[in-house]
Amino acid sequence: MDLTELRGKYIEAVARAADEAALEEVRLAALGKKGEISAMMATLGKMDPDQRKAAGAAMNVLRDEIDAALRAKKAGLADAALNERLKSEWLDVTLPGRPRPRGTIHPVSQVMEELTAIFADMGFAVAEGPQVESDWYNFDALNIPPEHPARQEHDTFFMHRDASDPRPPHVLRTHTSPVQIRAMTEQGAPIRVIAPGRVYRMDMDQTHTPMFHQVEGLCIDRDISMANLKWTLEEFCRAFFEVDKVELRFRASHFPFTEPSAEVDIRYSNVNGQLRIGEGDKWMEILGSGMVHPKVLAAAGVDPDAWQGFAFGMGIDRIAMLKYGIPDLRAFFEGDLRWLRHYGFAALDMPDLPGGLSR
Repeated sequence: MDLTELRGKYIEAVARAADEAALEEVRLAALGKKGEISAMMATLGKMDPDQRKAAGAAMNVLRDEIDAALRAKKAGLADAALNERLKSEWLDVTLPGRPRPRGTIHPVSQVMEELTAIFADMGFAVAEGPQVESDWYNFDALNIPPEHPARQEHDTFFMHRDASDPRPPHVLRTHTSPVQIRAMTEQGAPIRVIAPGRVYRMDMDQTHTPMFHQVEGLCIDRDISMANLKWTLEEFCRAFFEVDKVELRFRASHFPFTEPSAEVDIRYSNVNGQLRIGEGDKWMEILGSGMVHPKVLAAAGVDPDAWQGFAFGMGIDRIAMLKYGIPDLRAFFEGDLRWLRHYGFAALDMPDLPGGLSR
């Protein structure tokens, strides 16, 4: 059979192939190791050079043509199979995509980032300490005597101890003030730190939870006064609440670890259910503060005759709710992401800080 007849035979066979299995049979018959075209090409070695050159070129053309026809037919069969599949597996491409789970940054975590950046610009470093403390760090060193209500079991979580255990009592810390004692003991004076973290108290009602978050600040130097405390708190409130003007009111109070002590109120208004910090005729308590008691300095190894300073403490959960207008504690403690997304907390958001403050 000459090349022209062979070409016609296999081009027609390719066209008649109804599926890929039949097409593969045609390929093997033509181009397989024992196929007709392969057998013809095996005879080239017996020809003289002139015949081999002409016949070889013609056989190569035939082989390439058959191969191209096989590839084209295979692609056509694949397209036809896909079309048939689409008819039976219809897909509506206008349907919305499947949502993927999305993490969020917690409001308390974001507020910790914000206040850390604000106080860092005022020269405060972050200090940390254990959440399980000895009662000496949590109470005695802070001038809280044994008869103080905070040292009773109805106010504090005391760790269980066997009667024969010689170690001192330990508690879940009721404030982050023990961190201030540890920082002064380790670093001495002067010192300027904040201590954010979890604290625990036996408060279990509609407006309190047994675990919450606090940040406390401490500044010790040679010549520190209430005026420095007032300026620090005003600058913080201005930056944190993103307002140009704030007005704070200091009310005399009593804390065992400060003398004098003051509760701090901030001026605000409530317009159509929206809280506005820095304006209006109402006052809201936001934190406690005062000058560090000499006994606290002495307990931490700092000479109270040479050094003095101020301290303050506020609830992080509380100021987060005030800033972001979150009226319900469930947003913090029930773990429902719908609450957090409602208030705009998206994954890995980094807060923009006002007044040119930076990390």
